[in-house]
Amino acid sequence: MKEAMFYEKLSNDRVQCRLCPHNCIIAENQRGVCGVRENTGGTLYTLVYGMSVAEHVDPIEKKPLYHFLPGSLSYSVSTVGCNFKCLHCQNSDISQIPAGRHPVTGKKSSPESIVRSAKKSGCKSISFTYTEPTIYFEYAYETAKLASENGLKNVFVSNGYINEEPLKMISPYLDAANIDIKAFSEQFYNKVCGAKLQPVLDSIKTYKKSGIWIEITTLVIPGYNDNPDELAKISRFISELGREIPWHVTAFYPTYLLNDQPGTSVETLIQARKTGLDTGLRHVYTGNIPGGEGENSYCYNCGMQVIGRFGFKVIENNIVDSCCPGCKTPVDGILS
Repeated sequence: MKEAMFYEKLSNDRVQCRLCPHNCIIAENQRGVCGVRENTGGTLYTLVYGMSVAEHVDPIEKKPLYHFLPGSLSYSVSTVGCNFKCLHCQNSDISQIPAGRHPVTGKKSSPESIVRSAKKSGCKSISFTYTEPTIYFEYAYETAKLASENGLKNVFVSNGYINEEPLKMISPYLDAANIDIKAFSEQFYNKVCGAKLQPVLDSIKTYKKSGIWIEITTLVIPGYNDNPDELAKISRFISELGREIPWHVTAFYPTYLLNDQPGTSVETLIQARKTGLDTGLRHVYTGNIPGGEGENSYCYNCGMQVIGRFGFKVIENNIVDSCCPGCKTPVDGILS
């Protein structure tokens, strides 16, 4: 156990966690929404520091990040726990901790060992992913700082539910992030995720202002967030923030507590991609349907294909000196 950052002590040995917008008030011997921050004797502790539950070498495209070091490998790290309770979580076995003081699983893995493993594996970055990196902030922060000192880039794959102070603290060591906009309604966030929409939109703006390369993902769930008007609202929000920001619209497959819902049709994703392009976004990608043109990257100026993909694999990269080889227009992103 390690004392947590971003909390304040209250009366009667209670504490208030200030890490994420839940701002949990936690009584003694209780935990916050995430299940991995516990009040012991009036002090808030993180239970997952140095306790990784997953470490894998992934293509950066799996995050998904299509305009950040394309074709490179990223060392992916996670602990248990999450500050969302998504009904459709694909990693529920490690993200959703039962209520109460259940033991926290994982293996001991120091920031130093993660950085060593990343370098040994030939990775160019470390991705904090699979569950929500905000809830293991102390672990991610110290690992990211050490990684940066060793010439590695750092990536958050996040639901965006983090308060401004911790995000600004780690931002000097974050190079890229893929952030979910799961829907554009408070009702969806409350019912499906156990959270709120507005703090997510606010944090995305902070990411952008901090100079972190960001890409946005929306998992399109039939009957929940696939209304064309709602998807248009998401794409307009992204476009107003920056037309260069890639938007990934991905197919839902039945899982966890939404296993009775139908999967997303290819036609729905193609239409969502068209909506994004029509609202001015330069790069809109369709995910979880390998083989479509929505996997590839095109020059927004002349339309030439600059990167060809199949699934998470780059099969063709035509970019020259970070520019389109046809019209010499710079390609958006961090490409080398």
